[in-house]
Amino acid sequence: MFRSGCQIRDQEGIYFITCTDIQWADIFSRPLFADIVIESLNFCIHEKGLIVHAWVILSNHIHPIVSAKIGNSLSDILRDFKKFTDGKIIKTRSSSTGESRKNWLLWLFNNAGSENSRNEKLQFWIQDNHPIELNNEGKKSRKLIICI
Repeated sequence: MFRSGCQIRDQEGIYFITCTDIQWADIFSRPLFADIVIESLNFCIHEKGLIVHAWVILSNHIHPIVSAKIGNSLSDILRDFKKFTDGKIIKTRSSSTGESRKNWLLWLFNNAGSENSRNEKLQFWIQDNHPIELNNEGKKSRKLIICI
């Protein structure tokens, strides 16, 4: 379990981020949902000032190594990234006709959302990003290995 309260303190720093879906469901084993993450990362790069140094998408979470261009807030960019992908993945999952796990996943998202006062209804991502600042070469090297 991740420690809550981890924050991005230096908005211009480089961070190893962990974005995990609720209950660690293997949603990204479906290329359709991994593509939503890639599309959103690209949008954040081109429109919000995100710098992606490396990334990997695993079956139930992603690890980007990111920073923000000067004058941009990395915290705000990650919030927007998660909000967009959260909504798009849930909407795509809800409208999917060929997904055998559709009802189970929607049940997970609904339960998580109803237990969290910060949500309106459904929740896809665990809210903590577990940011680790990569403020020395040793940390950068260890985390980069995870992404390659």
